[in-house]
Amino acid sequence: MPKRVLILFLAFSSLAAQAQPVPAWLLRVPDTIETVFVAATEGSSFHRFDREDDYHFTPSGQDYMSIGRGGIRKEREGDRKTPLGIYFVTEQLDTTKLHDKYGITAFPLDYPNAWDRHLGRTGDGIWVHGVDPNGGHRPPLDTDGCIALPNERLRALENVFAPNVTPVLISKRLVWATPDEVAIARQGLEAAVIDWGRALREGDMHAWLDAYDETFRHWGMNKAEWSSFSMQTVARRDIRDVRISELLLLGDPAEPGLYLSRFRLEVTEGAARKVVSQRRMYWRRSESGAFRIVAEDSG
Repeated sequence: MPKRVLILFLAFSSLAAQAQPVPAWLLRVPDTIETVFVAATEGSSFHRFDREDDYHFTPSGQDYMSIGRGGIRKEREGDRKTPLGIYFVTEQLDTTKLHDKYGITAFPLDYPNAWDRHLGRTGDGIWVHGVDPNGGHRPPLDTDGCIALPNERLRALENVFAPNVTPVLISKRLVWATPDEVAIARQGLEAAVIDWGRALREGDMHAWLDAYDETFRHWGMNKAEWSSFSMQTVARRDIRDVRISELLLLGDPAEPGLYLSRFRLEVTEGAARKVVSQRRMYWRRSESGAFRIVAEDSG
């Protein structure tokens, strides 16, 4: 092959590789998280993605799953529907003393999350669990709202589920995007998080409060009430430094334009007092590309 043709071929191959679609909702995953799961309800498939670095992920297989008898989009207690959104494993349960339908083990998810509560959704007890060992193959709609995996597959994944670490995104289908599309969303959201932290560090309450959307509510307070409360509390803290680390950025699979940031926040007050917390913030992106916080929580 002539040298010029070879160079053009290699350049084309490189561009083609760069254009390969990537998971649309995985914007940034820190090294504290090894695996992200995406449950695609329309295909009854539970997908695993392993982290390569902050911005690259390897599809590492998929498994059959069952979901709620009532279908998807859980809204209230007892509707037997599986929620859609971003959730985290909270613990591992010993199912030996529970009903056989839960199988070999179970991993509760943190439904309802801050966004669910913002929308007034109710109910709880959404787990990823196994199946009755004597029950045979379960149909796609077969639980009280949980995600059920075959016992042998759940056993194979058991060590991958890390309490308060592993995200489980529940969606209608798995969506792919171009690397450029994901990068645009990631860069905008990263900048919004950094600006929020900078405003807190500099004591710029106007800029800090401006990061919150007018629809924001927290602890039963609307935006105006919460802003007044923050001026009496946050504004009076002697903040010397703010550090954000372990930044996780995810797109919400059920709400277009909604994103989650989760990070470790270290605030230094006074001479040396450090306050460390885990923060979760739900951001909505406007048509202009601006991000505003619509809900938040800790953990």
